[in-house]
Amino acid sequence: MSSQTPSSGPVPASSGGERHKPRVAVVFGGRSSEHAISVVTAGAVLRAIDREKYDVLPIGITADGRWALTADEPERMAIAGSELPSVERLAESGEGSVVLPVDPGNREVVYSEPGSVPKALGDVDVVFPMLHGPYGEDGTLQGLLELSGVPYVGAGVLASAVGMDKEYMKRVFVSFGLPVGPYEVIRPREWQQEPSAARRRIVEFAAEHGWPLFVKPARAGSSIGITKVEDPADLDEAVEEARRHDPKVIVEALLRGREIECGVLEYEDGPRASLPAEIPPVSSHSFYDFEAKYIDAAAGIVPAPLTEEQTRRVQELAVAAFEAASCEGLVRADFFLLDSGEFVINEINTMPGFTPISMYPRMWQESGVSYPELVDRLLQAALRRSTGLR
Repeated sequence: MSSQTPSSGPVPASSGGERHKPRVAVVFGGRSSEHAISVVTAGAVLRAIDREKYDVLPIGITADGRWALTADEPERMAIAGSELPSVERLAESGEGSVVLPVDPGNREVVYSEPGSVPKALGDVDVVFPMLHGPYGEDGTLQGLLELSGVPYVGAGVLASAVGMDKEYMKRVFVSFGLPVGPYEVIRPREWQQEPSAARRRIVEFAAEHGWPLFVKPARAGSSIGITKVEDPADLDEAVEEARRHDPKVIVEALLRGREIECGVLEYEDGPRASLPAEIPPVSSHSFYDFEAKYIDAAAGIVPAPLTEEQTRRVQELAVAAFEAASCEGLVRADFFLLDSGEFVINEINTMPGFTPISMYPRMWQESGVSYPELVDRLLQAALRRSTGLR
């Protein structure tokens, strides 16, 4: 890892001269517990971006929040066995930082290191924020980009925040008449000041809806921090595990049925739904957890074996969820098909995984949209939009 100001090798030509290709800043990593998955996702996207059509500037955010210039080397961004990648290993320097100007009239990115003259890296036309979880997918980065006047892929501030917070996501869906499952929320102050009352409320919830329960961080993804609780004796440990990732906890009832996912993509004439997928039960895991998704590479079934009527219904619900939360660009909507035949929406993900085994690109591949075309459509949709109120 060099301590020198990086050469222009991995960086497209900066200031001066005329540029014809839009420059895409692919921003990844971040401060959430999903840091490694963000790096993996970004690596797949970097491999797919058409370099004849776009200039690319990879920018990683370290786990402590430093924006780092990284090499454009997607092969170093994959999971190697059980070893997860990180921005720290990819950064061109251990001290240098990248700065986006908070000025709508200036899109020039600057790189600086202690004791060195700052280096202009040129303008950025669009940002592809491949960040999962808090400090990236939750509206915080989107707010920064709005202030900077830089277009970006995906949902805006409100939709990103709603899509990240499972409680308010469900509240929005209910207000739009979309079906959701039973849930209970334990707020930080409740568990800190009156844990016995909070515990009693969860037990009463279980008495009504049955065991097991799922205890989750309210604002996290990739199945991180989730515990399937079979017995009240394990409740405290499950809540504490969820609180390691988020002080607000959501408790959900077990919904007996099939797990169905559906992708939504923004076209010029509005959002469209992909063919749905099914996540079959994984015998080696009690539920579709982090290891099943990313380490063991559990495979979903695409397209899902549904009737035409069921496929049409889940596609309608996926688009309705996209619209209800005011989403843009893309969404993966996750459902349960209950034994009764009813679809219940579990959650949406406004920046779903783009790893080679991720369901969102697989669903669109089966729907006739290749991986490179999917990435291109997202970038073109972002370039069509302005920042600010729209």
